[in-house]
Amino acid sequence: MARRRRPPRPGAISELPPLKILSQIAALQGLYYGAALLLMLFTVLVAGQKFSMDLVFGWDAVRGDTTQGWLMGFIWVLDGGLFMAAAIVVLIGRSKLVLDFALTLHAIHLVVVTLYSGQLPRNTAWWLSMGLASTVSVALATWGCRYRQLQPISFGGGGSTSAAGGNSNAGRGDGGGDEEQGFSRGRGRGRGRDGAGDYEMVPVNNESLR
Repeated sequence: MARRRRPPRPGAISELPPLKILSQIAALQGLYYGAALLLMLFTVLVAGQKFSMDLVFGWDAVRGDTTQGWLMGFIWVLDGGLFMAAAIVVLIGRSKLVLDFALTLHAIHLVVVTLYSGQLPRNTAWWLSMGLASTVSVALATWGCRYRQLQPISFGGGGSTSAAGGNSNAGRGDGGGDEEQGFSRGRGRGRGRDGAGDYEMVPVNNESLR
């Protein structure tokens, strides 16, 4: 007898096809470098300095002994932490996959920087910036995905109308439904249950009971 195969865990990354995973990683990596390029270009233009691709694909500019080095580190934290957290929430949207995609994003950046410069980054400030950016992106993206998943699902906004209609029908049922069965709560006249004729409720005083 063939053994039944156990279904995959809900939310597991094995549920996603490889092409979709690669396309999502490529999209995140493109947004990562695109945002870094714009931020670096804006920063050097405001500071009146010359732009170089070493600022994006290198590691020497991120250092702790100069103000410009601290600014470059802050830009990487802003890009890899805040911007990538928002991108993961929009493109991925699943809190169980946030850690995988965030770490993959920064691991690819480490490989790119190593290949571009020909050596591993040696500045401590660069490693601290990447570690802080990874932590911020994982924390914010996890919170954002969970918040998005916990939002109530709307089915066209007809719930309030249906509820109001149901309440009005229930209100009519208290009076009209009982009247059809021979009871009249708000009126003095009604029809008997057997349909024989109308009856009228008259007040009863103590003298008529004697």
